[in-house]
Amino acid sequence: MATTGSTESEESIQRKIEETRERFRSEYVQEPTDKYESGDVERLWRDDGLVEGYLEWKHYMVEDTLKMIDESLQWRKELNVNEINESCVQKSLLESGMHYLHGYDKEGNKLFWFRLKLLVKDVRLLQEKKKYVAFWLERYIRREPGALLTVVFDMSESGLSNVDMDFMKYVINCFQVYYPRLLSKMIIYEIPWIMNAAWKIVKSWLGPDAISKVKFVSKSDVQTHIDPEHLPCHMGGTDSFSYSYPPLPDEDFQSLISDSPILDDKTELKDGDPEGKESFEPVLRLRKVCFADDGDTDTASRVRAARRPSTTFEGSLLHVSPAEELCFGLTETDKRSLIVLHNVTKNAVAFKVRTTAPEKYRVKPSSSSCAAGTSVEITVSLHGGSQSNPQDRFLIMAAEMESSTTVENQDLAQFWKEIPKSKVMEHRLKCHVLQGLKPALSLTANNYNRPPITNGTNGHQDMQTMLLQVMASSRRLEQKLDHCLWTQKVIIVLVMALTALWCSTLYIQHTGDRPM
Repeated sequence: MATTGSTESEESIQRKIEETRERFRSEYVQEPTDKYESGDVERLWRDDGLVEGYLEWKHYMVEDTLKMIDESLQWRKELNVNEINESCVQKSLLESGMHYLHGYDKEGNKLFWFRLKLLVKDVRLLQEKKKYVAFWLERYIRREPGALLTVVFDMSESGLSNVDMDFMKYVINCFQVYYPRLLSKMIIYEIPWIMNAAWKIVKSWLGPDAISKVKFVSKSDVQTHIDPEHLPCHMGGTDSFSYSYPPLPDEDFQSLISDSPILDDKTELKDGDPEGKESFEPVLRLRKVCFADDGDTDTASRVRAARRPSTTFEGSLLHVSPAEELCFGLTETDKRSLIVLHNVTKNAVAFKVRTTAPEKYRVKPSSSSCAAGTSVEITVSLHGGSQSNPQDRFLIMAAEMESSTTVENQDLAQFWKEIPKSKVMEHRLKCHVLQGLKPALSLTANNYNRPPITNGTNGHQDMQTMLLQVMASSRRLEQKLDHCLWTQKVIIVLVMALTALWCSTLYIQHTGDRPM
C-alpha cells in the first residue's frame, strides 16, 4: 500500500471512488468489450477497498487512477489470472525454487523470496515467468485477503548473467500497478557492486512511494527486518527450510502443524515422562499442536472473561467472528480471545482450530462439531507467561457432515482423514497485539534523548513523517556525495594534466638551454 500522507476525508474518498467508477464505466466499458474479465469489472463495481487501493497509490488523482485500473484489468485478462492455478505454471519453474512463500518478517508479514541466482534470462520463457509470479501472488491473496507481503530479493551469488531487466520491470509493475496494496517492503540482500548500474535503471521505474519501501541490507543488518528463525543459514539465520517441488510448500499451517493428543491446560511434561517426549518431539520440523481439553469445568467462566469479537466473516459453512484478528494484551481479559462459529448449513459441521504457535496458546474446544443453525464459542488463551506475536496465525477448518447428527470426538479424527480437501472451508486469523505489549516502541522512539512518540494515529503519522524526512535527507546527501566524488575526479584529472604540462615545459626549457 502506498504511503502517501494524504489528508483526504472519508467523504472525499467516497466521492472519488464513485467518480472513478462512473468515469471508468463511461470512458472504458461504455461499449461491450472483451478487454477485461467480467468478474474483475463486477468486483470493481462492488468493492470500495479495491478502488480505494488504486486511488491511494495514485494520490487520489482520478485520471491517473483510471489508467492504472485499465492496465491492471487488461493484465489480468491477458494472463487469465482469475483461473490461474498450479497446473497453469510450467513445471520446471515450480521446480526451480526461484520464488516461494516462506516465513515472516518482524511485523508479521509473509516473506516472498526471489532468489536471483536462479534467474536465467530467456526471452522465450518471459511469458511463463510472468505467469509464475502471478500464480504465487494470487495464491497468497486468495489465502490471506488483505494481508501484506514482504519481498526478499536474495542477490547473493548472483551476477550480470542473472539480470533480466524486462522481467524485473514486470515484477516492479506487479506491486505498483497490479497489486498496489500488497507490498509491505522490498528487502534487497547483498546487491553486488557490479549490479549497481542495473539498480539505477530499476530505481527510475519506481515512484517515490515505492522507493521508500526498498531496504538494502547485508548479512550484518538483515535481522533488523527478519528474525533469525525465518532466515536461511547463509543469511546468518537458523531456518533449515529447503525448497523442493512437488508438493508446493504449504508451511503456514499444514507443514508446520500436525495433529497431536489433546492436553489439559494443567498438563505439564516432565523430563522423565517418555510419553510427553514422544508427543512433542519435532520430526522434520513439524510442530505438534497441543490443545486444551474440552471438558474443563471452568469453561463458562473463561468464556465470560474472554474478549468478545465484534466483526464477522461470512463463510459458506460457518460465520466466523472475529473476521480477521484475535486481540491479546496483558490483562486477564486480554489474555483470552473468543472465536464464535455459527453454522449456516442444514447439516452438522465439523471444525478444528490450528495455530502456528501451539506452545503459546490453549484452545477450547479445538475440535468438535456444530449442529445446524447453532453456534459454538471457542476460547483461545495465552498459556503461562507467553506473549502473543503478530506473526502468530490461526486456521479454522470446517467440513459439512452428511447428517445433522453430531459425532463423538473419537470419530472426528477418522472424519478428517476421509474428507477431501476440496470440501474443507478454511479461514485464517491473525494476531493483533494490544499496545500494552509493545513497550519497545517507546524505547525506540526515545533514541537520541527524544521524547517517546505517543500511541495512536498521530504518533504513527509522526513516526512516518520523520522516517520520510530522514530518507529524503539521506537521498540528498547521497546526491551531494556523488557530486563531490565527480568533482574530486575532475580535479585529479586537471591536476595531472597541469603537472604533465608543467613537466613538459621544464623539459623544453632545459633542452633549449643546453649548448649546441
